[in-house]
Order: sequence, then structure tokens, then C-alpha cells
Amino acid sequence: MTLPAALIEPLLRAWLAEDLGRGDLTAPALAGRLVRGAWFAKAEGVFCGGVLVEPLFRLLDPAVAVRLLVADGEPVQAGQRLLHLEGQAAALVAGERTALNLAMRLSGIATATAALVAQLAGTGVRLADTRKTTPGLRVLEKYAVRCGGGVNHRLGLDDAAMLKENHLAWGGGVAPAVAAVRAGAPWPARVIVEAETESEAQAAVRAGADAVLLDEFTPEALITLVPRLRTLAAERAAAGGSGSLVLEASGVRPEQLSAYAATGIDLISSSAPITRSPWLDLSMRFEPVLV
Repeated sequence: MTLPAALIEPLLRAWLAEDLGRGDLTAPALAGRLVRGAWFAKAEGVFCGGVLVEPLFRLLDPAVAVRLLVADGEPVQAGQRLLHLEGQAAALVAGERTALNLAMRLSGIATATAALVAQLAGTGVRLADTRKTTPGLRVLEKYAVRCGGGVNHRLGLDDAAMLKENHLAWGGGVAPAVAAVRAGAPWPARVIVEAETESEAQAAVRAGADAVLLDEFTPEALITLVPRLRTLAAERAAAGGSGSLVLEASGVRPEQLSAYAATGIDLISSSAPITRSPWLDLSMRFEPVLV
């Protein structure tokens, strides 16, 4: 997952404006000072957000130089040096807090994601994020999940159609809702049905859903349900439909990941890395004045 400049630059400008307001009142004390600085990790984790540092500081001063020592997605240890900066002191101070806040937030998400992904190692089951993201930060938070080894679910409502309980209740049931979406969506769009009961899950497969999100099912229930759904998908294919079916589990507690991975599902989706992760503590330290 890349972060296009056309998408990121307006966000960086807005976040800098929020902090700077009419201008940093400490700038006169630093005028004309050329300095060096460095970032350090203050705890163990997975680093994320380095790709934002140079474009952020360049908005303040195009002459600022940034040299990354750690790539996004790499593990770091407490005390490890992460990057070097050189430029006008006023620019480095002005961007320090915004840059660090972003990187600490994203590194926390990447660290939490990596911890869950490690529990799924060797199972073939992938960990996906959700749309429970911070408004204005969605692209970056989902980027952090990728840096932690997870995969992205829908970025927005236009990526894929997910029919949830309200859709099914207000849309006349599984089959009518799937048919209505199929009729109006572009042909590459996937249709996902969130099922809370076995009958809903089976109806979703019969209706031609590309994926079924199995919400709040126990591992014991999925061990028997997953093969049944695979059989229905095979019957659907034999009748001329698609045999492809992705099965996803949600509502999974972190300590249950291994049990769910053993049920034959393809994905486990979790909002926890984004909604419950603590920030990874980072700091910027300045080195002696150059000029």
C-alpha cells in the first residue's frame, strides 16, 4: 500500500496549520540556526510513519534533509535511532510535534497488528482491519495495519458492498438485498454478507455472495459450519455460479485467534489494532548547532 502525495499533502498541510496557527511564537529564538536532530524509539515495537517525515518538514522548509535509518514495518528496540534530520531549527521545531504524533500513532497500530499476525503465523489465515478508523486518518491507519503485516478490508463504502444486519432487515432479507446490489454495482465489485446465524450464512452463499462475514460465531460452531458453506459454494459452482467464497470471522478476542484459525476460515477481521492500540513512544533529540 502506497501513500500518494496528492492524497497525503493536503492532510499534512491541514495538520500543520492546526498546530502552527498564525505562527510558532518561539521561532525568533531560533532564527538562522542550522541544526541536526535525530529520532529515537523509547520502547520496543514496529516503526511506521517514516514516509511522512520528509514531506511534512519540506512543507515547512524545502531545504530540510531527512535520512531514514529504519523503514516502515521494521521492528525497533528501545533506544534505537530511527532517522536523522538537518535544517533550520525553526522548521524542525515547528514540525516536531505533528510528525512525532503521527508516527507514534501509526507505530502503535503497526505494533499491535504485528502481535496479532504473529499468532496466525503458519496457519494461512490473514488478519484484516475494519472501517472503525479515525475520521481523517483512515488511509494512514490502514497503511499502518499493512506495515504490521495485516491486510486491508474495505477502505470505504465504494470498495465493496457489505450487507449488514440493517441492510438485511430493511432490504427484505438476504436474497433480495444481494440481488439489488448485484444489479446496481460495477461488475468487479464484491458482495459480502455479514451473517449472525447459520441460516443467514447459508442463504448468503446460495444468493451468490462472494464472501460471508461470520460474526460472533464460536470456534466450535465454525468447525461444522465452514465445511457446509464450502459444500454450498461447490454446489453453486456446479449449477453455473461462482465457486469462489471467502469466509471471514469477526468478533474474535485476541486470545482466541489460534482456535479460529483452525476452523478453515480465510480471514479474521479485527478493529483492535486501530481502536485499542497504545502509541509507541518516540522522541526527537537535537544535536549541537551547526551554524
